Amino acid sequence: MAPSTNGDSPAELKLPRTQSGPQPQHLLITLLGDYWYGRDEHLPSAALVELLGEFGISAVAARAALSRLARRGLLESSKLGRRTSYGLTDRAARVLSDGMQRIMSFGLATRPWDGLWRVVAFSVPEEQRDVRHAARNRLRWYGFAPLYDGVWVSPRDGEQAAAESLAELGVRTYTVLTAQAPPGVPQGCDPLDAWDLDDLRSHYDAFVAERGDLLARTRAGAISAAEALLARTAVMDTWRHFPNLDPELPEELLPADWPRRRAYEVFVELYNSLGPLAEIRVRQVVARHSPTLAPLVHQHTATTAPTHP
Repeated sequence: MAPSTNGDSPAELKLPRTQSGPQPQHLLITLLGDYWYGRDEHLPSAALVELLGEFGISAVAARAALSRLARRGLLESSKLGRRTSYGLTDRAARVLSDGMQRIMSFGLATRPWDGLWRVVAFSVPEEQRDVRHAARNRLRWYGFAPLYDGVWVSPRDGEQAAAESLAELGVRTYTVLTAQAPPGVPQGCDPLDAWDLDDLRSHYDAFVAERGDLLARTRAGAISAAEALLARTAVMDTWRHFPNLDPELPEELLPADWPRRRAYEVFVELYNSLGPLAEIRVRQVVARHSPTLAPLVHQHTATTAPTHP
């Protein structure tokens, strides 16, 4: 499962951009991360093309995605006779591992808050719009949100990484601070205002509501292996965006009925419950092209996500 980097991961290696609709490159990386992570063996290209076909991706688009991912250093290829096979590169596996840990741990437990806000103030010349865009995306990756133009805040640690990222991007004018709102002093803008809580709540509520039927049918055992693969991938594709929307805002700052925990419970139940059936479907596809590799297909749960050594 590919993290939602949109080319903005702090790692130098950039994963495919994510857009609306099925995107072959991103989807393929997601599937390899979910069912082939940690394997050194390469899968036949025909198997990967057919696997993408499960999601409505044409063979032409699938083969183009394989070639592009290989050129970008995310996949490595091997040949046996006329058959070409592909596997994740070591660098791609490391990026996937980092993203996997971040996504799977998000919402798992209540994190204590030290009452401090991390503040990053920066300025980028108007003519360097690409640098400004990259800086904003990096800050969001580390849990910051804009309180004012050029002033970003976060209730979580991340100031060191944020400063290093700004320096790497060539931003020369920036300041990183740790601050605490003084009690009893009127404030024009609460740091929490950097997040639109109503909008964030609507995302969590929608995630739960839109999966009510899927959850019921999964519990009743009324899901086929093919549907499980599609549904599990869709659930992950939505959930992985939440860490960029919410840096696990402290519960003491939020309404008592905040829906993050409920959304996490729905994600974990579906991801774990659909895993065995989805694994069966991937094995069925791979077996048609390599019966010896099919038994090696393996799904992981939300609590047993692998780490890269």
